Amino acid sequence: MTASIASLALGGCIQVKAPDKPIEINLNVKIQQEVVVKLQRDAQDLIQNNPELFPQ
Repeated sequence: MTASIASLALGGCIQVKAPDKPIEINLNVKIQQEVVVKLQRDAQDLIQNNPELFPQ
């Protein structure tokens, strides 16, 4: 019985191998969102502080 348990433990080896290609994480979406929000806030502040630039 001990021999069968030992053979099962040795027979199921797990191999860990590094990928051939590097892992790529694309964060462009998040960066673009932050830039757009910052530009919107800056534009809103500019319009509020200088109402003569955009007369209604």
